[in-house]
Amino acid sequence: MTLVAGVDSSTQSCKVVIRDLDTGEVVRTGRASHPDGTSVDPAAWWDALQAALADAGGLEDVAAISVGGQQHGMVALAANGTVVRDALLWNDTRSAGAAADLIAEFGASALADRTGLVPVASFTSTKLRWLRDAEPDNAAAVAAVALPHDWLTWRLRGYGPAASSPLGPVLSELTTDRSDVSGTGYWNPATGEYDRELLTAALGHDAVLPRVLGPGESAGTVDGLACVVGPGAGDNAAAGLGLGASVGDVVVSLGTSGTVFAVTEEPFADPSGIVAGFASASGEYLPLVCTLNAARVLDAFARVLGVTHDELGTLALAAAPGAGGLSLVPYFEGERTPNLPDATATLSGLTLANATRENIARAAIEGMLCAQAFGMDAILSSGVVAKRTLVVGGAAQNPAVQAIAAQVFDVPVEIPEPGEYVAAGAAVQAAWALTGSRPSWPLSVVAAPALDTRPEIREAYRAAAAAYGA
Repeated sequence: MTLVAGVDSSTQSCKVVIRDLDTGEVVRTGRASHPDGTSVDPAAWWDALQAALADAGGLEDVAAISVGGQQHGMVALAANGTVVRDALLWNDTRSAGAAADLIAEFGASALADRTGLVPVASFTSTKLRWLRDAEPDNAAAVAAVALPHDWLTWRLRGYGPAASSPLGPVLSELTTDRSDVSGTGYWNPATGEYDRELLTAALGHDAVLPRVLGPGESAGTVDGLACVVGPGAGDNAAAGLGLGASVGDVVVSLGTSGTVFAVTEEPFADPSGIVAGFASASGEYLPLVCTLNAARVLDAFARVLGVTHDELGTLALAAAPGAGGLSLVPYFEGERTPNLPDATATLSGLTLANATRENIARAAIEGMLCAQAFGMDAILSSGVVAKRTLVVGGAAQNPAVQAIAAQVFDVPVEIPEPGEYVAAGAAVQAAWALTGSRPSWPLSVVAAPALDTRPEIREAYRAAAAAYGA
């Protein structure tokens, strides 16, 4: 049996999935935690990767590995390979002002054309601009800029600070892939080239940037082992690979926050900034919308109603579509899409007659899904054609969420079995780099509710959201 490994180095933890090359079957797994915070020493990721690999039985019998990682994080390296300062993660918002500065200097439309993105605090370019302005001495010391998965791939191959890495700080050996680099704000998905002017405007000077590998290209081998290292990927793109998503698919991920992305043949540039024009890990493009409020909406209402998530779903299915006229706009912690950072949630349409536990539970699920449908609409409005919606994340396993998704979305819904899809997609990359071809491992679907579109749900949500100017 030939084994391949995929890594998901996420914000919260590092997960390793080892799969059979021929069947895709999961053979063993490992996991280790990451520290909390939005500014983290990358050494913690390296330690967690070593622990997760050990938990998964090691790499001695593994033929290839690839690393999926949280997008956008700024890993700033000095010439000697040391980390200049703790990495700023995607969810560190201190660079919001820097994003506004870059937009003011270059214009939102021009930046969308050049990078597929309009800067927000998440993106690497804004974090570099913040570093330039807030910590000029640290900015001056930056010789290379990497993303979290780039840095871990580099370390796996034996590179890094001279004191702790056998091959030393060879910055020219840094590599990345098109999916992750498309979230930096200084790479053009349409041309496949870095935009050095934008990098310099952000950091204040030029720097070494990772070589961009193509889908299935090898970065090298693990230090001391005959284990091929794949190109790696950003987390959403890796999840797309793990799901086997292709052109015509839309993926809706219901985690703590929500993401909606499609696989398209053409690059996507949205000057409004609602849709981020990322690249996929398989050669296509990945227009994506991120929302702040997804599964935690259900957490809040389960707490208010004093029920479990399963009981919340049972209550919701006992109510009619439209929740008796109740509409939830679920901006509990503000919202990123639409850009309303100071907003709060609103439950509207309450009367004495409709104020039931069943209607409130139903409104919670409808509101969560309608917020994701807003993102789907933003992607599809450009002419993207969707044939299937894959709904993933813990909340997707709730039967009420499945049934109501088939009423909210205008595209047939499928619910894949629960899985570590970022790590699974990284394992696809590992197999691709090892064999030269993308594997066709089966995807198990646990539910495919019949399309049951109820326009009144979306119409009521639009009316309620209009009060926010959304």
